[in-house]
Amino acid sequence: MANTKTIHVALAGNPNSGKTSVFNCLAGANQRVGNFSGVTVEKVEGSFQHKGYTIRLVDLPGTYSLSPYSPEEKVARDYILFQKPDMVVNVVDATNLERNLVLTTQLMDLEVELLVVLNMYDEVEKQKTTIDIEQFEHLFGAHTIPVSAVTKFGIRELLDHIVDIKSGAIETKKYKHTYTDRTEEHIRRITELIGDRTVRPELPDRWLAIKLIENDPDVISLLQRSSCWEKVRPAMESIRADIQKFNRMEPDIYLMEERSAFIRGALQETVHNTEAEAETLTEKIDNILLHRVLGLPLFLFFMYLIFQLTFRLGEYPMHWIESFFHLISQALSAVIPDSIVKSVLLDGVIAGVGGVLVFLPNILILFLCISVLEATGYMARVAFVIDKLMHRIGLHGKSFIPMITGFGCTVPALMAARTLRNRGDRIATMMAVPFFSCGAKLPVYTVIISAFFAPGIAGNVLFGIYLFGVLIGLISAKLMKSTAFRDESEPFVMELPPYRRPSARSMFKQTGFRAWMYIRKAGTVILAASIIIWFAGTYPKNKDVHRHYDRLRQEQPADIAKLDRLENAEQLPYSVAGRIGKFLEPVTRPLGFDWRLNIALVNGLAAKEIVVSTMGTIYAIGDTEGDPSSLAESLRNDPAYSPATGLAFMIFVLLYIPCMASVAVFSRESNSKKWTVIFVSYTLVVAWIFSFLVYQGASLLGM
Repeated sequence: MANTKTIHVALAGNPNSGKTSVFNCLAGANQRVGNFSGVTVEKVEGSFQHKGYTIRLVDLPGTYSLSPYSPEEKVARDYILFQKPDMVVNVVDATNLERNLVLTTQLMDLEVELLVVLNMYDEVEKQKTTIDIEQFEHLFGAHTIPVSAVTKFGIRELLDHIVDIKSGAIETKKYKHTYTDRTEEHIRRITELIGDRTVRPELPDRWLAIKLIENDPDVISLLQRSSCWEKVRPAMESIRADIQKFNRMEPDIYLMEERSAFIRGALQETVHNTEAEAETLTEKIDNILLHRVLGLPLFLFFMYLIFQLTFRLGEYPMHWIESFFHLISQALSAVIPDSIVKSVLLDGVIAGVGGVLVFLPNILILFLCISVLEATGYMARVAFVIDKLMHRIGLHGKSFIPMITGFGCTVPALMAARTLRNRGDRIATMMAVPFFSCGAKLPVYTVIISAFFAPGIAGNVLFGIYLFGVLIGLISAKLMKSTAFRDESEPFVMELPPYRRPSARSMFKQTGFRAWMYIRKAGTVILAASIIIWFAGTYPKNKDVHRHYDRLRQEQPADIAKLDRLENAEQLPYSVAGRIGKFLEPVTRPLGFDWRLNIALVNGLAAKEIVVSTMGTIYAIGDTEGDPSSLAESLRNDPAYSPATGLAFMIFVLLYIPCMASVAVFSRESNSKKWTVIFVSYTLVVAWIFSFLVYQGASLLGM
C-alpha cells in the first residue's frame, strides 16, 4: 500500500467571500463540526485524498483582519501562529479585491505558505473585467488560482497546486509586499532588538515588530515576559511617536493605509474593466435601495410584505395540517378505550405536538423569505440603510446584522455579535437582540391574532408586533450605550457584495434544514414537555370533585364524555400546573393574564413553541377533545380573555426571555455572570411594563 502523506491546510478569508462554498467543494461530505478549543467559535474540518496525499482542511472563521479585536479574528490568527498549518489558502472575492486583499497582506506578514484563491471568477468575467493572473502573482509574490465555487471552475487546479507546493513540484513564491522605506527601517530596527528573545522564538520576528508598532496588546504582553523588553519598549515608543509626528495618525491606521496603497497600486496594473464607464446593474439597484430617503421605507415595505405572505400563504397549508391532526385524533379516539394512555396520547401528545406542527408552513415561509434577502446581498445593505439611525443610538449599521438575524433565531443572532470589535457594542447589541422576534414566537402570534382579530388585519397586526419589538430593541441599545457603555463605537467597515441570483437549491436546502430542526424539536423537547404538562395539569386530583362527577356519571350515562371534560376542567386548578399558575396571578393579573396563561409563559422559558403546545394541552384537558384546530376558537369564546388580553400576551411573549438556550449562549458570549443576570432580569421587567401599558391602554379603549 502506498505511503499516504498529510497536508494540513487552513482556509482563511473575509465574510461573504465564498470561503465556505470553496470548503464544501473541496471537502464534500467529509466534514466534522465542533468548536475551537476554549471558545464558542465554530470549527469546521474536512479531510480527503488527492494524488496520494491526505489533505486535512480547517475552515477558519470569516474575518476582515487579523487584529485581535473580535473572537473570530483572534481564533484565526492564533490558529495560524500556533497550529502551524502547512499552507494557508486565502479565499478572496474577486469582485471586491481592494477590500479582501487587506487580509491577504496581513497573512503575508505572518510569513506563512500562502495560496491565493480568486473566487467568484465567473462573475468577474460577466462584468467584462480581466485580471492579469501572471502579473498579479508577480506583484504579490503568491501563487494565485482563479476559481468559481458555484460552477466548480478551477477547483481541480486548486487541489493540484496544494499538492505541488507541498511536494516541491512548483517553487514557493516570495512575497513582494513591503511598506515605505521609512516604515521598513522602523520594522528592521525592532526586528533586530527582538531577535534574541527567550519567549516564543518560533514566531516571525518581522511580524512581531509590525505588531509592536501597531501597539498590539497580545504581542506586548508576550514580549513583556522576555529579557529583550527593556530594549524593545523605548524603541517601540520612539517609533510610534515618530509615525504620529510625521503622518498625523495612529501607527496602526498608518500601516493599514500603506497596505491599502500597495493594494490599489497593484490592482491598477492587474485589473482592467472594458466597460469601466458603464454603470453596473448592482450600482443601478443600489441607487434606489440605498437612497438616503427611500432606503429605510423600502426596507420596511419589504418586511411588511414578508409578514403578509407569512400569514396569507401559510393559512391554507395550516388548515390542511389541522384537518390531518383532527382526523388522527378522531381515529385514535374511536379505537383506544378510555384510559390514562388515551388521555395522554390525545390530550397531551396530539394536542401539544400537533398544536406546534400546525404552524410549520408559516415558519417555512418566514425562513425562506429571510434566506432570499440574505442570498441576494440585500441583507448586507440593510446595515448601510440603518447606519445613520444606529449612530444616533451609539452603535453603527454593522450591529443591525445580528439584530436582523434574530428574526430567524436568537441563538445564532447572539453569536453573530462576535464580529463587533468593541465589547460595549457587543453587549449592547446582544441586549437588544431578544426583542427582534424569533421564528419560534410566530405560532403564538398566529393563534392569538386568529382568536381576537379579523383575517383582513391579521398581517398588519403581525407586522406591528415585529415593528414594536424592533423599536424596543433599538431603545434598549440606546439605553445601554448611554449608561453602561459610553465609549465610542468602532468605525463601520463592511463591503457590499454584488447582487446575486439566489440558488433555488441552496434556498430550499437551508429552509428544509430549518424545517427539520423545527420538526425535530416538536418530536423531542416539545413532545416531552407536552407529556409533562399533561401530568402537571392532571394531577393531583381533588377527591370531592371526582366523587361528585362519579355520581353524575352514574345518573347520566349518556353524557359521560361531556362530564369527563367538565371534570377535567374543574380539576385543573387543583393540579400542580394550576397551583403554579395561581401562585403567579398576583403578579400577572394587572396584565390581564390568568393562571392558564401563566402556565404557558412559564413553560415557554424552555422554548417559545411550547407556549402554544401548553395552551393546546390545557384546552384539550378542558373542553376541546384534543383538537388543535379549535385552540383559537376556544380562546375567542373564553369570557376570561379579550383582544386587550391577546395584545398584552403577545407583547409579553415578544419581550421576555427568548429561551433558556439563549441565556446560556448570552452567558458564554458575554463571559459575564453579572450581565447574564441583567439580561434575564431586564427582559422580564421590560415585558411586564409594556404588557401592563398595552393591556390597560387597550382596555380603556374598549378592546
